[in-house]
Amino acid sequence: VQLQASGGGLVQAGGSLRLSCAASGGTFSTYVMGWFRQAPGKEREFVAVISWSGGNSDYADSVKGRFTISRDNAKNTVYLRMNSLKPEDTAVYYCAARRTYHSVTSSHGYDYWGQGTLVTVSS
Repeated sequence: VQLQASGGGLVQAGGSLRLSCAASGGTFSTYVMGWFRQAPGKEREFVAVISWSGGNSDYADSVKGRFTISRDNAKNTVYLRMNSLKPEDTAVYYCAARRTYHSVTSSHGYDYWGQGTLVTVSS
């Protein structure tokens, strides 16, 4: 499975962005999809995850209420809508795919990763 993330950019604090992650080379609906991020000098951290059909999702406490993950299985794409952005949201955002909905906040269980898209939030 190949994952291609896009949609990052520079935005002012309080603004919004929508990230997209297009998948190819596999049956998209059989994968749980997650978003992670890595800020400069920090470890990669979990942001959000969505189940195969979109019926379940989980979020990191730091983004709950501001970010929304969704997917369109017909388009083989997962999205991350980010509202009320803060400077501390600045990071490279990665999408990732896994088979199971278990320990989804750990990066270790993800089989495939996209290349990352940079989000910069200015104060």
